[in-house]
Amino acid sequence: MTGKDQTGNTGEDHGANSGVTVARCGFAALAGRPNVGKSTLMNALLGRKVSIVTARPQTTRTRIHGILNRPGMQIVFVDLPGIHAKQPRAINRYMNRTALSSLADSDVNLFVIEALRWTEEDERVLGELRAAGRPILLLINKVDRAQPRSRLLPFIAEISSKADFAQVVPLSALKRKNIDALPELIAGYFPESPLLFPDDQVTDASDSFMASEIIREKLTRRLQEEVPYGLVVEIEGIGQAEDEPGKLIVQAAIWVERTGQKAIVIGKGGELLKEIGRAARLDLKHHFGRPVHLELWVKVREGWSDDEAALRKFGLES
Repeated sequence: MTGKDQTGNTGEDHGANSGVTVARCGFAALAGRPNVGKSTLMNALLGRKVSIVTARPQTTRTRIHGILNRPGMQIVFVDLPGIHAKQPRAINRYMNRTALSSLADSDVNLFVIEALRWTEEDERVLGELRAAGRPILLLINKVDRAQPRSRLLPFIAEISSKADFAQVVPLSALKRKNIDALPELIAGYFPESPLLFPDDQVTDASDSFMASEIIREKLTRRLQEEVPYGLVVEIEGIGQAEDEPGKLIVQAAIWVERTGQKAIVIGKGGELLKEIGRAARLDLKHHFGRPVHLELWVKVREGWSDDEAALRKFGLES
């Protein structure tokens, strides 16, 4: 881990007499091209799952806040969609706008790249980060997969010279390698202020949003290559079951772009949808801490991903 000196983190509670906790507080945006492990890293830093994770690029579609509370610090991680060059549809343009607009608003930007791989998209992201004018921490992820190992140090040296990075940290989010010291390092770039969120809050995402993301994760992991990019999950109802105290009822519509995709999602005899529902229900139960009854429907809205009105309906357009 290399880098420049930074402002020290005192961790003092200057507001003890007034009942207001003061700490190093701020926003740290996770930026990078698709599929470099931004969501995996945020979940690892938080010690729990807030962002869904799949092997497919562009899984994250909107900004997601994960809040880490430690003595003397509160870090609001902002998991962003991967910044990508190709923008064939309205949803791709929305994702890029979402990511780019967050860079200038953060106190520090975490530039996540993949060890031993540098692409034109990485170069483009770096240009946007420079333009944002915030301190940039270069986080070189997936070092556990770097082969041959002899190339790793020269790669780090080469990429480190591309910009005036505040810090350079090789790590593995999946293996939790070299991430324990990151929170204190990040918080050193924050001002002291009252807490931005309650100290027991992990995310500001709504229950409906989290439920829709959990269901979409199971769909994305299970479906064929082209289908996940053409679906969105809309929560039509979420609330307490009247006849079973303690049980949550979640009603969700899975919207696809073509009739053929609907048949794929449902599967022969409805078995695939049932399998996805079972997997989603288990994760929902874990997330909400109580039994969940999940109802799923598959609906068609032709070309929704390139339709501004549809994006607004599904909460994917500002």
